[in-house]
Amino acid sequence: MKSFSESYKAAGVDVTAGYRAVELMKSHVERTKIPGVVSGIGGFGGLFQPNLTGMKEPVLVSGTDGVGTKLKIAFLMNKHDTVGIDCVAMCVNDVVCCGAKPLFFLDYVATGKNHPETVAEIVGGVAEGCVQAGCALVGGETAEMPGFYPPDEYDLAGFSVGLVDREKIIDGSKIQPGDAIIGLQSSGLHSNGFSLVRKVFRVNEQNIGMYIDELGCTLGEALLTPTKIYVKPVLRLMEKVGVKAISHITGGGFYENVPRMLKPGVCAKIEKKALPQMPIFSLLQRQGNIPEHDMYNTFNMGIGMCIAVAKEDANRAVDELKAAGQSAFVIGEIAAGDEGVVIC
Repeated sequence: MKSFSESYKAAGVDVTAGYRAVELMKSHVERTKIPGVVSGIGGFGGLFQPNLTGMKEPVLVSGTDGVGTKLKIAFLMNKHDTVGIDCVAMCVNDVVCCGAKPLFFLDYVATGKNHPETVAEIVGGVAEGCVQAGCALVGGETAEMPGFYPPDEYDLAGFSVGLVDREKIIDGSKIQPGDAIIGLQSSGLHSNGFSLVRKVFRVNEQNIGMYIDELGCTLGEALLTPTKIYVKPVLRLMEKVGVKAISHITGGGFYENVPRMLKPGVCAKIEKKALPQMPIFSLLQRQGNIPEHDMYNTFNMGIGMCIAVAKEDANRAVDELKAAGQSAFVIGEIAAGDEGVVIC
C-alpha cells in the first residue's frame, strides 16, 4: 500500500508533497556526485568512502551553519535558487580554514508548507554550492511544520565534513610578526548582519525591486547575491604556498574572526585603503549612520577570507589566487602585540 495519511494531511502535513520534492531534487543531487559517494538519497544515512591514500593520520573536520535572516530577502523576491549556495558556503568555508578538503554536505529544510517546486529550487542551490566546493550532497531532510513556520516561509541549515592529514592542519601556530595578510574579495554581504541590513534599508515588497544606480542593480539583487565559496582556490593555494593561518570573515566581521587565526603574542594590522571599495557597504554605512567600528565588527567589508603567509610569499600567493579566478590583495600584516585586530 502506498504511504498516505488523510489524518496527517488534515493536520497540515502532506507526505505526498515530500515524495514529489524528492523526485524533483534527484537531478540536482546527481550533479554533486564525486568519487567516494556510496549511496543515493532516500536512505537513512548518507554513505561516503573517503580516499585515505597517502595520509598518515586522517582527521575529520566538520562545520555547520544556516543562512539566517537573509532568507527574508528570498521570501520577498520569491527567489529560492541561491540561498542553498549561501548555506553550503557558510559551512565549507569554515572547514577549509583548517586546511581540510570538504567531502560531503547534508542540508535541512524546515517549512510551513511543503511546496515541492520551491524545495527543489532550494536544493538546486545547495547542489550548485556543492559543485562549487567540490563536495557531494549525500543526504538531507525536509520537514513540514505547519503552525511553526508560516506557509510560505522556511529555514535552511546544513553541515559539511572534510578531511585533512594531521600534519597538514592549519592552526596558526607557525604565524610570525612580519607575515603578510592576504584578503580574498567577497561577493558582497554574504550571509551575515542581515537583521541590521533589513532594518537600515527597511526592506519590504515595495523597495526590494528598486533599482539603485550606486549598486548597479536592484536592492534585492544586491542583498541576495550568494556567498562566495573559497574552497577550490584556497586548496590550490595550499599546494603552491605555505599557508600559515586562515580566517573566514563571517558574523562578527574582522574584530571577531581574525583573532581566531592568531596565536598569543601577535596581532593583525589591516589597512582600510587596501580593501576593495564595494558600494553596498558604503551605502549601508551612510544610510544607517553606522559607526566605522560597527561596520568592521559586523560585515566582511569586501573581504570574505584572510590568509596569512610569509612576507616573501605574498605576491606569489596573490598571483596563484588570481590564476584560480579569485580576486585577492595584500591587506595587512602580522605584528607583535595582543590587540587582536587593528584597523588602520
